[in-house]
Amino acid sequence: MYLCICNAIREKDFRALAPVCGGDAEAIYRELGHQPQCRQCLDEAEDILAELGCAAAA
Repeated sequence: MYLCICNAIREKDFRALAPVCGGDAEAIYRELGHQPQCRQCLDEAEDILAELGCAAAA
C-alpha cells in the first residue's frame, strides 16, 4: 500500500527505514529522496512512527 501518493512512497519502505533513520516523518522522506508535497500523508506517517516506538514521534 502507498503511504504517500505524491511521491509513490510505499508504507513497507517507510516502515523499513523508520527504525534506523532516527528522525521525524519528513526526515525519513528525505532519506527516501523525497519531500512531502500535499502533506496529507504526514499524520499517517507520524502514526506509524508512534506505532513503531520511534522517539521522534513522541
